[in-house]
Amino acid sequence: MSGPGPERGFPELGFYGLAGHAPNPRDLLDEVRLAERLGLGAVFLSERFDAKDAAALAGAAAAVSESIGIGTAATNPNTRHPRVTATMATTLHRLSDGRYALGLGRGFDVLFDLMGLPRVTSARLEDAVEIYRTLWRGDAVTAHDGPAGSFPYLSRTAEGTDRIPILMVALGDRTLELAGRIADGVVLHPFFSDATLTRAVKTVRDAAVAAGRDPASVRIWAVLATVENSVPEEMRTRKLVGRLATYLQGYGDVLVRANGWDSSVLDRFRADPVVHDHRGAFDAAGTAEVLEHIRSLLPAAWLEASATGSAERCATRIADQFEAGADSVILHGATPAELAPVLPAWQTIRDRGRFAHLPANPGWNTPA
Repeated sequence: MSGPGPERGFPELGFYGLAGHAPNPRDLLDEVRLAERLGLGAVFLSERFDAKDAAALAGAAAAVSESIGIGTAATNPNTRHPRVTATMATTLHRLSDGRYALGLGRGFDVLFDLMGLPRVTSARLEDAVEIYRTLWRGDAVTAHDGPAGSFPYLSRTAEGTDRIPILMVALGDRTLELAGRIADGVVLHPFFSDATLTRAVKTVRDAAVAAGRDPASVRIWAVLATVENSVPEEMRTRKLVGRLATYLQGYGDVLVRANGWDSSVLDRFRADPVVHDHRGAFDAAGTAEVLEHIRSLLPAAWLEASATGSAERCATRIADQFEAGADSVILHGATPAELAPVLPAWQTIRDRGRFAHLPANPGWNTPA
């Protein structure tokens, strides 16, 4: 499990560091070291307002690695001053020798309302990205008054220029279109059906064409919930049933609409007394009994938008993501140790030539 990875590894595959509700951020250090030995191409770092600060985690990942790509997926542009975010990305870009990509997402409106922060709109995302790129070019932002805020004068003291890719985490059509217009890479959402993935890829690429961009230049990451059979059964249920139920708690309408699923099933799920009375995320706080009850509420087809079963079956589901149009795949919800059995199975069926061009940086589709 901890031996050297295959030659050039798997630049097309990534994983999320500290998957789920990991309480100890130090675990990331061993995860990244093992992932690099196994040949995984990139580590993605989601941000939570507890012990998962994106800047700190990305710096730690860069410090204990030499070749693996590092992507923030995602932070929100309203939680830091744009100059602070631009400085963070510059630091991580140089610290990692160009392996870092800044990922942005909308986040949750209700949470921002409670925090007293402005909600993240498409206009705010686009405005913030333009500010970051201006600063990375070494130019100043003067008398700016736009959706991202009012800034009399922004500049940086770092010498030179930095070409840092922007990842956009996208679920709905408007964000997919925005990503196609302005982002270098796109991170999609777990539990996309294959048909939904195909449609999302088309939306991104069509938007890129409409913006006068090369659609192939945008690197699109499918996000595939991956739970191989060697994971203990109760944990498999938590990673699959619990995780999907947690998404349905938070933004079920958007996910159900994206997949074309039956909204009446979501209504029944929300009205169920166990769901209604539950406090906390199901993948963190749900008991085994609660999770089995939740399973009974969800159609099997909804849970099949994942990779489960044997290592060989999981490898086949990875291949399905590429057939649906993805450039790369994040194996979601699993640690590198849990992914170790899947990688040899994937190695036997992957087309090495198809992925040879992929750079380490997860935000680029061709070498920068």
